[in-house]
Amino acid sequence: MTADRMLTRDLVLVGGGHAHALMLRMWGMAPVAGVRVTLINPGPTAPYSGMLPGHIAGHYSREALDIDLVRLAQWAGVRLINGAATAIDPVARVVTVEDAILGAREIAYDVASLDVGLHAVTPHIAGFAKFGVGAKPLGVYADRWAGFLKQVEMGQAEGQVAVIGGGVAGSELSMAMAHKLRTMGKRDGVTLIEASAALGNGVPGADKALRAAMAQLGVRVRLNAKVSQVRAHAVALKGAVEVASEFTVATAGGFAHSWLAASGLPCDDDGFVHVDDRLVVEGHEGLFAVGDCAHLLASPRPKAGVFAVRAAPVLLANIRAALTGSAYESFRPQGDYLKLISLGGKEAIAAKWGRVLRGPAAMLWRMKDGIDQKFMRQFEDLPQMAKPEAAEWVADGGPAQSSDQMLCGGCGAKVAPGQLATALDALPDRRRTDVLSGPGDDAAVLEIGGVRQVISVDHLRGFVDDPAVMARIAAVHALGDVWAMGAAAQSALLSVTLPRMTPALQARAMTEILQATSDVVQGAGAEIVGGHSTMGAELSLGLTVTGLSEGAPITVAGAQEGDRLILTRPIGSGTILAAMMQGKARGADVAALLSQMAQPQGDAAAILRGAHAMTDVTGFGLAGHLMAICRASDVAAALDLAAVPFYAGAEALAEAGHRSTIYADNAAHAPVFGPESARAALLHDPQTAGGLLAAVQPEEAAGLVVQLRALGHAAAVIGTVQKGAPSISLI
Repeated sequence: MTADRMLTRDLVLVGGGHAHALMLRMWGMAPVAGVRVTLINPGPTAPYSGMLPGHIAGHYSREALDIDLVRLAQWAGVRLINGAATAIDPVARVVTVEDAILGAREIAYDVASLDVGLHAVTPHIAGFAKFGVGAKPLGVYADRWAGFLKQVEMGQAEGQVAVIGGGVAGSELSMAMAHKLRTMGKRDGVTLIEASAALGNGVPGADKALRAAMAQLGVRVRLNAKVSQVRAHAVALKGAVEVASEFTVATAGGFAHSWLAASGLPCDDDGFVHVDDRLVVEGHEGLFAVGDCAHLLASPRPKAGVFAVRAAPVLLANIRAALTGSAYESFRPQGDYLKLISLGGKEAIAAKWGRVLRGPAAMLWRMKDGIDQKFMRQFEDLPQMAKPEAAEWVADGGPAQSSDQMLCGGCGAKVAPGQLATALDALPDRRRTDVLSGPGDDAAVLEIGGVRQVISVDHLRGFVDDPAVMARIAAVHALGDVWAMGAAAQSALLSVTLPRMTPALQARAMTEILQATSDVVQGAGAEIVGGHSTMGAELSLGLTVTGLSEGAPITVAGAQEGDRLILTRPIGSGTILAAMMQGKARGADVAALLSQMAQPQGDAAAILRGAHAMTDVTGFGLAGHLMAICRASDVAAALDLAAVPFYAGAEALAEAGHRSTIYADNAAHAPVFGPESARAALLHDPQTAGGLLAAVQPEEAAGLVVQLRALGHAAAVIGTVQKGAPSISLI
């Protein structure tokens, strides 16, 4: 995280709903100085409800349905926490989160807003929790539907679907699923179950039009029908009637998340949070709620995305007011709005003012599609911030203007290998007898009273705005040097540079950092024994770690002809992080990468304890660290590029020309002989918290990989050690 001004206040947005997404886009254009913003959401994306029926019908891809919150947060300068909120204490002003990377954690706030939506998991229907799926959360339903379609395609299901609830949402989804199944040769398999006598509740006059459209698609409609139980292959109705169903969806009504009321917030009988006309939670200044999770006391409205969209500008204005002491605005939602209801295919009907509007169905669908696409383009075409003007005077050898690419974080910010090697060569020879190694290995080896201790230091420039995630990754990264030498972790000294912030925010940040670091360090069997902290321009974290070795530590010298090369983790992190900083990486790929980087590798190192040579792949890339083994062992290496694991999204980004800022220096320092390609370029990509690279006996390689994969490591045999001058070639 970077800060030109002192950080003084924490704004926390809980949920990536429509109102929060729109608010963040507006915030990014005109932020309030001194405010650190955190967005909490259970996943790197947020699905847009307006396009859900079109996606279910097959008109839109899954990716087209999602707002990429990672990209939006990166652009807006916001910390994104990938996790689900489970509680909020409005008095202590703390949100409890089940973080996908860190587990349970608490996030403190000065001002907060809730936009967590609702769910359609009907708790009162027996068997539904086990055999059914709610239409909300949208992402869960969409993913379950995709899995069901695969079963139908493979002949494992007949395509029998039941939809509980015949309102607008249930009607749209039943027709969307019927349309999609028809394209797969499955007809007349969808049944819509409605407890009342008409379809389209809340839209007068829609019943007739909806029934006609469903008849054309073969959707069976059961009115005045009440569900008593959901089973594995059927829905039981009251009156001893069964509806065959292999995939049962509930859209009837919407249910508030139980943790809202359990947190002591003022809620209505259904659990929705009371807010006044300022969108402030009743009785809790500084806490807002919007979207489907909120109940507007002054002007109650049905649960619909259009109201969340209209609330976004008012929410932004009032959050600014809460942060700066300025005047609040009132939210006055419109009384009615145009409803465009899709009919499965690329057709729609329209309704407003209590009646269905006549018009060509195809034209109305194009109108709906245009509105939906325009909404999504707001998050795809994020405004480009102005670049600094070129300097009037530039020193000889300096750039004419600032680089288009920001300096990478993590290991992408390392000093280039050639320059580092030149500086190290100028050091005087080692003189102490108890120092058993010099610069060049992963860690120094010291002999103390007959015991061999390894010691290493690593420091990372922040590449995500979450200090806790950065701390966990920094700890895994630093311990990699100890693990690579086959040592057991012993101690850690922590060095922290925080952006300028108030004492209260310092305490919050340091608590998060220390807890995350301690989890990794103590999990490795070591202890944090001290450290140093300071404030500077941006977040950076470093650890000095020690370990104890029962025997001779594993070094980069020792690889033998015929050895197989094992890599325990994919490569490509530098490219993904560089693209992320430019807003070009997919949020799902970034989230998966961070989760992998945060996983310790002590168990992998234990399995590879018998390696002839080992190192961890970090700033100099796979090729650079393999070349270190080749030079120290006086051998050559042959890599099977097809066997090298890559992080999802890395190859496509490399193909598009994305490179870390240290890439060129890495490539020059460790050339690889073979055809050029995006995959080959990634061999020089700097890795943060990268995998272990080990040279092992050929007869043991396959068994070791099996053991590593059983522990969850994406390990692979990627090459062979050969006789010859130090070099790397592709096979």
